[in-house]
Amino acid sequence: MNIKKQLDQEVKTRNSNSELSYDKPDPLLIASRYEDETIALICALFAYGNAKAIVKFLDSLDFSLLDSSDEVIKKSLSSAYYRFQKSDDVVALFIALKRLKEIDSIENIFYEGYKKEQNILDGLWHFIITLKEIYPHESRGYKFLIGSVPKKLNQAGTYKRYLMYLRWMVRKDELDMGLWSKVDKKDLLMPLDTHTFHVSQKLGLLSRKTYDMRATIELTNKLKEFDNSDPIKYDFALYRLGQERIEL
Repeated sequence: MNIKKQLDQEVKTRNSNSELSYDKPDPLLIASRYEDETIALICALFAYGNAKAIVKFLDSLDFSLLDSSDEVIKKSLSSAYYRFQKSDDVVALFIALKRLKEIDSIENIFYEGYKKEQNILDGLWHFIITLKEIYPHESRGYKFLIGSVPKKLNQAGTYKRYLMYLRWMVRKDELDMGLWSKVDKKDLLMPLDTHTFHVSQKLGLLSRKTYDMRATIELTNKLKEFDNSDPIKYDFALYRLGQERIEL
């Protein structure tokens, strides 16, 4: 059986909400509980490190704080921290996203950058700039959390957490929420993490040795050969294959 057939079968098998549980933890487990673009972004941005630890931290957050005053947010999250982020960083994210909600939707802000050339990265850069402007906060932990706009594309990392978030928002199936309507799923880019990076190399889908945006684009283009209208449908299957160390 060729790789495309195997992957198509894997996608079909994995396209079930039974893939999301505390036994098989994934940040989408928490995000899909709320079906809210702002809460989903918080879940995606903290999606680094051990999957169980991610879900445990997200479970501890009170997302109703996104409708509270700055003072209540600061008080309620005074002891919240996760790996590189101290409580000040968690507070900053909640306040920034709360203020963003008061102005416009994340989808509309993203679309403002995306619409000219249907370029996902243009949308992402516009969103990151807007998020930073709305509530300036400087720390290493916060910069890691929300990212920054690279001076050149060949200096860019994978932006995996944002690209995963966009998959959740744009695609609609048993896993992805499909809350947005203005972005076309054919324009999505692969949310490349270490699991998908290594399994894609093993399967001959990716030749690039460096874990960066150019690898993301190379893999996305390869997957477009399998499905030009929805190349990122393969993301979750590739991720689980790598995570579970399954050989095709």
